Amino acid sequence: MLLTSMTGPFSDLTIAADVARAWSIPDRFYTAADVFLAERERIFARNWQVIGHVHQLVNPGDFFTTELLGEPLLLVRGAEGELRGFYNVCRHRAGPPAEGCGSKKLFRCSYHGWTYGLDGALISAPEFEGVEDFRTEQFALKPVRVEEWFNLIFVNLDPAAEPLAKTLGELPRQATRFQFADMKLSERRTYDMHCNWKTYVDNYLEGYHLPSVHPGLNRELDYSAYTVEPYTRHVRQFSPIRGAQPGDAAPRRYQETREDLTTDYFWIFPNWMLNCYPDNASLNIILPIDTERTLAIFEWYLPDKELWSKSAREAVEFSHQIQLEDVAICERVQKNLHSRSYERGRYSVKQEQGVHAFHRMYAEVMNV
Repeated sequence: MLLTSMTGPFSDLTIAADVARAWSIPDRFYTAADVFLAERERIFARNWQVIGHVHQLVNPGDFFTTELLGEPLLLVRGAEGELRGFYNVCRHRAGPPAEGCGSKKLFRCSYHGWTYGLDGALISAPEFEGVEDFRTEQFALKPVRVEEWFNLIFVNLDPAAEPLAKTLGELPRQATRFQFADMKLSERRTYDMHCNWKTYVDNYLEGYHLPSVHPGLNRELDYSAYTVEPYTRHVRQFSPIRGAQPGDAAPRRYQETREDLTTDYFWIFPNWMLNCYPDNASLNIILPIDTERTLAIFEWYLPDKELWSKSAREAVEFSHQIQLEDVAICERVQKNLHSRSYERGRYSVKQEQGVHAFHRMYAEVMNV
């Protein structure tokens, strides 16, 4: 039986390559503090993370600040339109060169007034006359890897990380038809969940629970044709949309049925998703806060002409209801993971190919 790893630092984390023979991740990987700390360094500090959208950095000088794994970051559109990222830490005494968001020509640290250009170069260090062997080029802001795709902004804390495009694999080709890049942000909501981040990802990666947990969504999709396609670093799930049927007790969201009318759910390792419908798309970012606390950030995107329409509000509320249902079941599962009756489970060969693929990726990275 092929295993992902048997000799790494978490040698009890073994996931067979054959889903029919495999056992899922052991319970302690959802509840143990040492596992959570290892994940921060082995997974989240070494993979591309979504941290913003290009609408935040339209013109030269536009900037915003944020945090990733506790690291303060500064993202800015450079003088020539280039995207730049820096640690938002002054090289003098670790003050903040920038705060909030906006547009500037220079960044001045609010602690001692050191000034930096849009390219991160140190321009001015007040009252530093007489300091020996002080070279301004040695005190530029520390850069961080930053790239764009599909109008999303990504950061990777690992200077040696492979390019974003390489990690995306087949995703750009698969997602292009949904015109997400032409849509505009409609609404943003944050859900504070009392569960491990992997509990939520596991749930996202299978349609097995649709009939019991999401009756409203299940009514709109053709569950019998629900398909899961694992790839090297992402999973695609898709289903034909069921149009209006004779005898429907209530109107359906989509009235017609066509071969190209599908809903596609893309999960990209480790923690972000694109949910693509015929008339809208949503971005999910799953942020681990603690071993058993996770934030799910949802952003809904729609065509410009639909931003304030009744159908836009309905799309957001429909998605919101699905999320509430997911939160409820994930929090219940998280509690039950502590039960002495549970250690690890098996996979449905038909329904849980996506979960198995995630667990294989996870085990490989954790045992490097």
